[in-house]
Amino acid sequence: MRNIRWHAGWPLCVFVFCMYSIDPVVGQVRYSIPEEMSVGSFVGNLAKDLGLDTQRLVSGRARVFTAGDSEYVLLDREKGQLLVKERIDREVLCGDISACSFGFDVILENPMELFRITVEIQDINDNSPVFPKKEIEMEISESMAPGARFSVECAVDKDVGRNTLQKYILNPTDHFIIKSEGRLDDSEHIELILQRPLDREKKTRHILTLTAVDGGDPQRTGSVRINVIVLDANDNAPIFSQPAYKASVSENAAKGTLVTTVIATDADEGSGAVVEYFFEHSTSSIRDIFAIDSISGEIRVTGDIDYEKNKQFKIKVKAKDQGGLTDSCGILIDVIDVNDNVPKITVMSFSSALPEDSVISTVVAMINVQDLDQGDNAKVTCSIDRSLPFKLESTIANYYNLVTESTLDREQIAEYNITVTAVDGGKPALSSEQTLTLKISDVNDHAPQFELESYDAHITENNPLSLSFFSLRATDDDEGQNARVSYFIQEGSLNGAPLTSYVSINADNGALYARKHFDYEQIKSFSVLVKAQDGGSPPLSSNTTINISIRDQNDNAPQVLYPVQSGGSVVAEMVPRSADVGYLVTKVVAVDLDSGQNAWLSYKLQKATDRALFEVGLQNGEIRTVRQVTDKDVVKQKLTVIVEDNGQPSRSAAVVVNVAVADSFPEVLSEFTDFTHDKTFNDNLTFYLILALAVVSILFIFSVISIISVKIYRWRQSRLFYKSAANLPVIPYYPPVFPEGTLQRVYNYEMCGTTDSRMSDVKFARPYSQGTLVDVSHMGTMQREHTEQNHGDFTGEQKAPNDWRITQNQRPGPSGTYRYHTTTQQRWTPYGKARAGARPEEGGAVAGTGPWPNPPTEAEQLQALMAAANEVSEATATLGPRYNAQFPMQHVPDYRQNVYIPGSTATLTANPQQVPQQALPPAQAMPQVDAPKAAQTPGTKKKSSKKEKK
Repeated sequence: MRNIRWHAGWPLCVFVFCMYSIDPVVGQVRYSIPEEMSVGSFVGNLAKDLGLDTQRLVSGRARVFTAGDSEYVLLDREKGQLLVKERIDREVLCGDISACSFGFDVILENPMELFRITVEIQDINDNSPVFPKKEIEMEISESMAPGARFSVECAVDKDVGRNTLQKYILNPTDHFIIKSEGRLDDSEHIELILQRPLDREKKTRHILTLTAVDGGDPQRTGSVRINVIVLDANDNAPIFSQPAYKASVSENAAKGTLVTTVIATDADEGSGAVVEYFFEHSTSSIRDIFAIDSISGEIRVTGDIDYEKNKQFKIKVKAKDQGGLTDSCGILIDVIDVNDNVPKITVMSFSSALPEDSVISTVVAMINVQDLDQGDNAKVTCSIDRSLPFKLESTIANYYNLVTESTLDREQIAEYNITVTAVDGGKPALSSEQTLTLKISDVNDHAPQFELESYDAHITENNPLSLSFFSLRATDDDEGQNARVSYFIQEGSLNGAPLTSYVSINADNGALYARKHFDYEQIKSFSVLVKAQDGGSPPLSSNTTINISIRDQNDNAPQVLYPVQSGGSVVAEMVPRSADVGYLVTKVVAVDLDSGQNAWLSYKLQKATDRALFEVGLQNGEIRTVRQVTDKDVVKQKLTVIVEDNGQPSRSAAVVVNVAVADSFPEVLSEFTDFTHDKTFNDNLTFYLILALAVVSILFIFSVISIISVKIYRWRQSRLFYKSAANLPVIPYYPPVFPEGTLQRVYNYEMCGTTDSRMSDVKFARPYSQGTLVDVSHMGTMQREHTEQNHGDFTGEQKAPNDWRITQNQRPGPSGTYRYHTTTQQRWTPYGKARAGARPEEGGAVAGTGPWPNPPTEAEQLQALMAAANEVSEATATLGPRYNAQFPMQHVPDYRQNVYIPGSTATLTANPQQVPQQALPPAQAMPQVDAPKAAQTPGTKKKSSKKEKK
């Protein structure tokens, strides 16, 4: 049996890191299975019964949640099936309760759903009826009258329903019968009823067998042996004041607490009135918790009573007198619940980390709270600290969702300790706490920040490469990868070059490095925009400006602007001999490209004699006379002025000033003719001239070699053409016979050229003589002779063809030979095509003879032409194996298809599929008749027209 019920209206929030929709539907499914199923047995198809896909169970991480310690079933998420996890014993699980079941929850995430599953355990007949004792001994007085009743301890069957105890069978039944009755405690009470009086003198002992039978299939039985001892007369049995007693006791009652007192009276006197009390058919659990005083009948607590384990106790008490007469009664003890169980907090689902950008009402955890007590003692209220940005929402009974109540900021608080407090409704109330440690995971919500918006950096010129001259740092309040800052130089240019060619930055620590040797005289300062970018996704960044200043070094010596030093001429300053003291001779002008103190210049003379005529100003470089010029002073004066800057170390430059002490220019010129000229310029000019001459010579040699190589290459190509001309195929052509009986004396020669034939000369062969003909049976070609003529023409002689079809008298000319002369006209014909040559009159051929002596008949001409066509076909066939690979013969015409009969109006065809053409009317007599030309394709006509034009 499988029952499925659905309940709507219980809201359930989703617990994940992100916000999901809330599904208010909660399903409840009920299954029914027998007890004692083997581990792994099939319970039910949960996915099918809930209408879920197995992928949903896997993706939602479906799991079984049981409030107790035992988990009897497990969930196979791959198949969506519930399977038995532990052996289920209905008697252990539910005891005497006939309707036995247990429940659990199935939880799914993303979105979160809760399904309540109830499994009902069906009883099977796995327990036989069992009597408390294997043997019962009874003492019965012989004076007992028939109908006397004697109580017997009944059998116990742990099964329920029809599998439990159904009947008793007594054997033998000659003196006793068995009878069972229902009592207030719902237990069965059996009694032996005496049917016939006993006689101790005849039989002192009776042995009976009592068998208990259940209703299972197959049936199970249990038996006990009853020994009846016959006593002397005692005619009154004890009688309880009540057939059944009811009492109650609080759980956790102290040991020794009085529960109730039973009283039984006996009408006999003396020893027959003494009654003793016993527990009848008491289980071990009852004997561990309660005890009865055999004399007073008081029932007291001797063990621990737990309402959660036993809510009610059923006890049978037996009273027996000294004569062996007995009576029994039942006691029903109710256990009163006491608030002795603290609420139990179970975290069903919880993640230890939550992103700081989670929206409000994001589910953090799902909590289940249970209290094993009853009534108000089981009403539990959960709460958390109100100062936290979280709150608890109750979805269904005993379930709470821990959700965010406000925004989170990891940079302010990175971790929360959330204490969940559960308090029940008992008096006094009991409570429990569960602390959840929630870490706030970082989200890249902070960009890197520099300490300053701009920085000033300095670097001294002439710095070494890769010098680290500045370092900056940006901080990011995030953590992990989001706080990992990388540094980059933004795109920019300086003097047409990118900034990254001047400086570079370490992406990890922000150190700036110089990539060039800076020169203060070229660049004094520039700015670089640096970007700091974190490693988040997407990354955040910020910028700062670094103003880089180049510090000057004394790396430039002073440069003298005046007087100008010339290598090929001498410049001299003239001082008249009448010059006064302080006469300004000249002024040395120098500059220093450095700045500051490095550019402060001072002037001094390198060599000063004792009677120096000149001095130079320390600051202004002015050369003045310090005394009057005398006759002893030489005309030619050479002053070396040292210009020195104020750097550390200082740099200097020297300039030579030529001074002439004279009053006239001729005097000065004679004195300065022996000055040494600087010949460095001439030496350099000679070197460059020699170098240029060598380069030009090398280029000329290479040019000559290239021209010779090209000429040789072209000459080799032309030789290859001449060599290959002898191997070109020749297709023979048979000239037609004209009506007047003469042969055409101008032959047409077929020529095949290579792709570069336009650059080659055309060679003509001599006419074929009778001796050069080859037997066609050998499938060969004709031999050819090549004779080159300067003017492109040639002459030759040929014997009349030795043809079996022509007699000696029929051959042209009186002697059978003739001479002819061909033109140098080049006629191009495609491969495999024949073209008729020019007429003898047109080609300038010399007619050797007149008409045929005896003209052949038309039948003889036809026979001769057919034989010639056959020979042409056989000769053409010989070209196939030899030239098919390079010169395909698909265009070679079959001369037997259309045969032109000279002097006739009919055309003979060899194609059986063609219908013979109607004979044309006789042609009028004409002096000359053109020979028929072979049929041409459009491509042939086009090529022929082009080449004829040439």
